[in-house]
Amino acid sequence: MRVLGLISGTSHDGIDSAVVDWSLDGGTLIGRIEHVGERPYEAGLRARIVAALPPNRVDMGEVCALDTLIGQAFADAARHGPRADLICSHGQTLFHWVEGGRVLGTLQLGQPAWIAERTGLPVVSDVRVRDVAAGGQGAPLVSYLDLLLVAGLPGRAGALNLGGIANLTVAGTAAAGPIAYDTGPACALIDAAAPPYDEDGALGAAGTVDEKLLAELLTEPYYAQDPPKTTGKELFTPGYVRARAGADLPLPDLVATLTALTAETVAAELRGHRLDTVVVSGGGVRNPTLMGMLRARAPHTRLMASDELGVPAGAKEAVAFSLFGWLTAHGLPATVPGCTGATGARVLGTVTPGSDPLTLPEPLAEAPVAIRLL
Repeated sequence: MRVLGLISGTSHDGIDSAVVDWSLDGGTLIGRIEHVGERPYEAGLRARIVAALPPNRVDMGEVCALDTLIGQAFADAARHGPRADLICSHGQTLFHWVEGGRVLGTLQLGQPAWIAERTGLPVVSDVRVRDVAAGGQGAPLVSYLDLLLVAGLPGRAGALNLGGIANLTVAGTAAAGPIAYDTGPACALIDAAAPPYDEDGALGAAGTVDEKLLAELLTEPYYAQDPPKTTGKELFTPGYVRARAGADLPLPDLVATLTALTAETVAAELRGHRLDTVVVSGGGVRNPTLMGMLRARAPHTRLMASDELGVPAGAKEAVAFSLFGWLTAHGLPATVPGCTGATGARVLGTVTPGSDPLTLPEPLAEAPVAIRLL
């Protein structure tokens, strides 16, 4: 089955896509990646998305408009690339409702009917909310793919995604099961300080870390919470640093300090779990200043790009959503309860039929135990 995965993450800059042709060989799921792409949002739409993010307030008319416009943008992205049999669309997260460390709801916009109408293909969507309804955080869902990817790596292994928010998956041991959680900001605060992003980490490299501001930022209570936990731009808003006296710093020093914040909060988790090998993906991989700071703070951990395992670093989440679409179509759960905090594993999403009568494969009795990506 050839599945197109579509996602726009917490950087809100565009739509990542991946077409993967999935097949089973015994208990091993083989994914041949046929296409990866990135389609930027049109500038006006991105501005409306950013304006709708917390702490800003919008009315229901704007929510309706964004649901339509984002759905149409995803439909356009779906039409560029190889033909698929099924589409799995994450949409765009506009709000992740967290109170007292518990996720009460999550909202992804991008009406799937537009995708189904324009492509004629069935669409799996609204993927996170089933895990939330089962008591989970709704994230990091990518932990399902992470655990398959890192199986067999030497020593204590994990996977790290450096998008707008950083999330970490840690493989289980004989003594404890796997865990996954958001560590805090990855590129979100850096991007807010130097929009649209710090290209090649140049600003961060030119600046000097303000140790006083860094120490203040590290007192954020979120970092001390126990996993499973998730966060987003509801907490790490564009005004987050300004509210903590960071506005008076020269821009290179501010960006250097925010880069160090990401590096230190992530490295603290790598050190705490005593990880030997970590597979890294996401836009932060392309920031050599961030990666250099991270390596300096976690010198005993080998950081390897997910490309070494066959997954382009910038497209891992799109590949993951392609996988989720395949799992849902075959009646298989796509969550790891120990990673999201849910009461049990769940089959994710809802299905919007395409132009033909909806026909799904026979459900599989057992999930794959290994994965190989080509």
